[in-house]
Amino acid sequence: MAEITITGTTRTEFGKGASRRDRRSGLVPAVIYGHGEAPKHVALPLRELGAALKSSNVLLDVVIDGKTELTLPKSVSRNPLTGVLAHIDLVIVRRGERVKVEVPVHTVGKHDVDGILEHVHNTIEVEAEATSIPAFLEVNVDGLMAGNSKTAGDVILPAGVTLVSDASVVVVHLSERSTAVEETPAAPAEGAAAEAAPAADVAKDDNK
Repeated sequence: MAEITITGTTRTEFGKGASRRDRRSGLVPAVIYGHGEAPKHVALPLRELGAALKSSNVLLDVVIDGKTELTLPKSVSRNPLTGVLAHIDLVIVRRGERVKVEVPVHTVGKHDVDGILEHVHNTIEVEAEATSIPAFLEVNVDGLMAGNSKTAGDVILPAGVTLVSDASVVVVHLSERSTAVEETPAAPAEGAAAEAAPAADVAKDDNK
């Protein structure tokens, strides 16, 4: 998994006004907490933080006033209109300690082409060492037939990673394609069209 060093500053002003000023300066308000330590209110550079968060479950070595804390993103808030980072909570972790995290699940293999693959759950919860969290996990759908599913228990787990989610939770389901065809009015047969023509001519003659 990715581990990135990012340098921030201590926040001394709080409230909505102070947060807006930080964001205008290209900084993201953040809180670092955990392991019995008092929460630290800091500001991190938006561009570097945004790039780091593109990696799932990235570890952040946050440097504040010359001291480094190893952290894991816990909660990320974004502006609902722009999607820009607005706030982040970081939990302190220690090397060698095991943590519970949500990890994305990707599919591998070829399923029945007559089915439509639905991702019921994009992530599952696992436990792993803080410095060995997989970027993603895989579930093999090779030969999966329409109407069948793969569960969390079918997901391939690397050594040292254990499943926390219920093993029976459906991760992907292969739905059957609809075979219904909309009915359209049938075109009149050539014989019927031919019979209708003389009748129309008779009607014209009667009106003379």
